[in-house]
Amino acid sequence: MHDDQHETIGFIGIGTMGARMAMRLLDAGFEVLVWNRTPDRCEALVARGAEEVDSVPELVEACDILLLCLPDASAVEEVVFGPEGVAGVADEEQLLVDLSGIDADATRRFARELQAQSGAGWVDAPASGGPAAAAAGTLTIMAGGNEEDVERARPVLECLGRNVTHMGESGSGQLARACHQLMVGASTLLLAEMIALAERAGLDAELLPAAFAGGLADSPLLRVLAPRMAVREYEPLIARLGDIEKDLETALAAAREVDASLPMGALAVQLLRQHRARAGNDADSTSIIELYSAE
Repeated sequence: MHDDQHETIGFIGIGTMGARMAMRLLDAGFEVLVWNRTPDRCEALVARGAEEVDSVPELVEACDILLLCLPDASAVEEVVFGPEGVAGVADEEQLLVDLSGIDADATRRFARELQAQSGAGWVDAPASGGPAAAAAGTLTIMAGGNEEDVERARPVLECLGRNVTHMGESGSGQLARACHQLMVGASTLLLAEMIALAERAGLDAELLPAAFAGGLADSPLLRVLAPRMAVREYEPLIARLGDIEKDLETALAAAREVDASLPMGALAVQLLRQHRARAGNDADSTSIIELYSAE
C-alpha cells in the first residue's frame, strides 16, 4: 500500500462506472469496503480483495472516506439521509466524496445537511470519460468543496482520474460537469449532422476524422464518436442516451437559475428525446446518427 493510501475507502454504487472505479482503487492498494443494493454486483470486487458489508451504517462506521457513484440526486439523498443512511452514523472525522453527476443545488443542500447532522465534509467530484476511462484511471474529475476536504480526497481522485481540478466551493464540481456535458451532448448531435451531410453529399465519412486531424475541428470527441457513427457501430457502450439527455436537462436547469440562455442545448435535448423514444434509454449516444440517416 502506498504511503498516502492509509485511509479506508467505503464505496457505494457498484454500477458500470462504480465497479471500475472501485477496481482501480483496489489495484492501487487502497483498502476498499463495498455495499450495493444488488449484492451480486460486488462479487468481482470481493474476488479482487474488497470487503463486502451488509449495510450502509456498517460500511460508514468502518471507513474514513466514503465514495458514492449513484444514478441521480434522489438515490444520493436516499443513501445519505434515508433510514439507515450515512448521515445517521457519520462523524466529523469522515469525508463523503460524491462521484455521481447530479445538480449543483441539490449538492449544496446535501452538503449543508450532512455537515449539520454529522459534521462530515462533502466533496462533489463528478467524473467524465465513460467506462473505459474509469477502468484506465483516466477520468476527468471536477471537484467542489472546501480546499482542505478536496486535498484530503485528492490521492483517491488522482487514482481515478488524470485531470483533477478544484473548481471552487460546494456545487462547483457539478456546475463544471454540467458545462462539460452541455458541450458533449450538443457536439454529439452536430457530429451526427456532419456525418449525415457527408454521406448524402457522396463523401466517405470514415475519412473525416483523419482529414480533420490537426485542424480546429479536431477533438477527442470527433476521434472517438465519428468513426462509430460512420459505420453504425454502437458497441461497446460509451454513453447512454438517457444519461446524456439527463445531463443536458441538468445544464438547462442550471441556466434557468442564473437566467442564461441555452438555445442549442434546448434543441439538443428535444432531438435526443425524440431519438430515445425510438432507440431506448440504454442505446449508445452515437446511435443518434440514425435520427439523421433514416430514410
